[in-house]
Amino acid sequence: MAAIQPVSAIGREDAGEEQQNSLLSQSLKKQEESRASLTEMIQDAKEKADAQREKLKLAKATPRYGDAPLEAYARLNRARTQAQVSSAAGYARRRIVQLEAARRSDPDHADQIKAAVGQLRKAVSRAGRKKLELNREQLARARQKRMARENKRREEQRIKQELRRSQSMRAIRESGYIREADIANRQADQLTATKMELRHQAEQLGISAMKSVDAALQGYSAGAQLAAADVDAPMEAPQVNVQA
Repeated sequence: MAAIQPVSAIGREDAGEEQQNSLLSQSLKKQEESRASLTEMIQDAKEKADAQREKLKLAKATPRYGDAPLEAYARLNRARTQAQVSSAAGYARRRIVQLEAARRSDPDHADQIKAAVGQLRKAVSRAGRKKLELNREQLARARQKRMARENKRREEQRIKQELRRSQSMRAIRESGYIREADIANRQADQLTATKMELRHQAEQLGISAMKSVDAALQGYSAGAQLAAADVDAPMEAPQVNVQA
């Protein structure tokens, strides 16, 4: 006859097996949590890298297209002769050609380029107006000198006052050109920044939507697999009690 093991020994074996199962379950749970934590860390690192990449993209030296009209108007303001005015107009024309080429290669800043080109074209037109004004002022100074030679003091003073008033009005108007160009630049910068922000948000929403769709598809796939497993599971044959 086989020896019968004591009940206490069997209990100890069962307890040891339960303890091993518990340790194994805890180990598996920790491994699963570790994998989930690692996945979250990778995803978080990826999102941070994408955000940093976007910041660097925005922080890159953005071409200052608005500087061109400001420089053109500064040159126009400094011009005291028709030759200097022609030089300022020539600068504006060259910059228009360059910016038109840049518009095709840099569509992200199309609004800034458009604003700068518009101001440069105005600068060319205003340069033509200044040439006419300088020519009239030159003729006025010639008349003033003639009145001085002819001892026509009253007429000389009148021409002198008109000349000063004309020069003062031109200086005020030309300083307004620079303010106008600066306002146009700021509006274009704000419009470009708004469009970029909206585009970034749209891209983020697109990524979020894709993640939601992927999660839904994964959930549907998992549910379908479980349903298929239930259907394909073999049915147990009914047990018949032959002793009845």
